[in-house]
Amino acid sequence: MTLSENIELDAPPVFELGNRVRVRRLIRNDGTFPGKDIGFHLAQKGDIGYVIGIGTYLQRVYIYSVHFLESNYVVGCLSKELELAEDLAHVSVADSLT
Repeated sequence: MTLSENIELDAPPVFELGNRVRVRRLIRNDGTFPGKDIGFHLAQKGDIGYVIGIGTYLQRVYIYSVHFLESNYVVGCLSKELELAEDLAHVSVADSLT
């Protein structure tokens, strides 16, 4: 994982809890996903998931816990690996339950 020189935590998170997001590139297990080999494909480019948690890494960047419904994996993603899914970007999981 390569991090930019910018300290992302100086600004609010790019994504919010419940946002529907799309993966911008293949995400492989870097050794932090239990039960899967390093290099295992956790999410493919274009996969859709929902932000269910927001944490930090090295006091520099936000890590978004994204639940991918098709695989049922919860994967930690950087903001540069995600984009809002335009077709329903304005609808969050909480909104769809009401």
